[in-house]
Amino acid sequence: MSFKLGLIVNPVAGLGGSVALKGSDGVDTAAKAIELGAEPKANLRTKAALEVLLPYQADICIYTVNDAMGENTAKELGFTTEVIYHSERSTTSTDTELAAKALHQLGVDLILFAGGDGTARNICHAVGDVVPVLGIPAGCKIHSGVYAITPKAAGRVVEMLVKGELVTLADADVMDIDEAAFRQGTVKAKRYGEMQVPSEVRYVQAVKNGGKETDELVLADIAAYVVSEMDEDTLYIMGSGSTVGAVMAEMGLTNTLLGVDLVKDQQLLGEDLTAQQLLALSEGCAVKLVITLIGGQGHIFGRGNQQLSPALIRAIGRDNIIVLATKTKLQALNGRPLIADTGDSELDDELSGYIRVTTGFNDHVMYAVGHHDGLQGEEK
Repeated sequence: MSFKLGLIVNPVAGLGGSVALKGSDGVDTAAKAIELGAEPKANLRTKAALEVLLPYQADICIYTVNDAMGENTAKELGFTTEVIYHSERSTTSTDTELAAKALHQLGVDLILFAGGDGTARNICHAVGDVVPVLGIPAGCKIHSGVYAITPKAAGRVVEMLVKGELVTLADADVMDIDEAAFRQGTVKAKRYGEMQVPSEVRYVQAVKNGGKETDELVLADIAAYVVSEMDEDTLYIMGSGSTVGAVMAEMGLTNTLLGVDLVKDQQLLGEDLTAQQLLALSEGCAVKLVITLIGGQGHIFGRGNQQLSPALIRAIGRDNIIVLATKTKLQALNGRPLIADTGDSELDDELSGYIRVTTGFNDHVMYAVGHHDGLQGEEK
């Protein structure tokens, strides 16, 4: 008996990330992102998930939407594919919802979808918690607990189901934020419902911890240490988040909480920069990158900082990446590794292993960065 896999791809998911638009909701935003040079990535991330399932092609039938909403990628990989819903125009939230309802009516075993929190909201609105779902992270905003930690991790979960392994179903929150407020530097997250997801803790992410750092003294120590160690004539790319924001405050600089800034000799050279701007401004220069992790999830790349492109990260080099976190934030991961989900699987492998994390003034710990398929500290 074939495993009936439903597949929905939001082809414009994540378009706004690399060009600093903080999201892709709305036709106008997606069009603007393309004008600014953004390239669609959702189907590439879907392909990464489905490639895990290639050994089980004979056991899987994919039911999906025409063209870029799933059909093209499924057929490209050689899966038995049946289109159950046709979109007659540019993909919209209505198409996602109608496709999800059609998949539910067909009785698929699982709806696998690629997108961000907006896509999760659409599917939740359409089918609620009556059919198991799993998200492939492809959007700018991934606050919901219905997503796998990486595309390949999503494939691993489906693989377990296809093989008949016992996988518990659990309720997971669907969250989303106000994109307009997000672009102004404010996170207003709201719970919209819950859906059932295959619960495998190695592969499915937690709901993003939106709480601010409470240990201000530790943050002040981290910030003071980073500033004291800054080299002259070196560009510092300052990532997003309140921990990096503390370093900016220590220098007396304005910080883009939800964007990426550029600093040299403790002076602000550029703020809220795009991926292309960062590449152009850093070319031929000594560069270091200052980042933190997402509380509760552990991602250091691929969540809210798509401006840090694979090309940029490679140019900077692993040894020039400065990771900051309080020990409390690391302990909250309960031993789970940090996750690099850059969109480039080879780079994710190169970033894996142990990395030094600054946790105070001249205080550091070594912490594992996991492989892109979500395995906790296991070597490939």
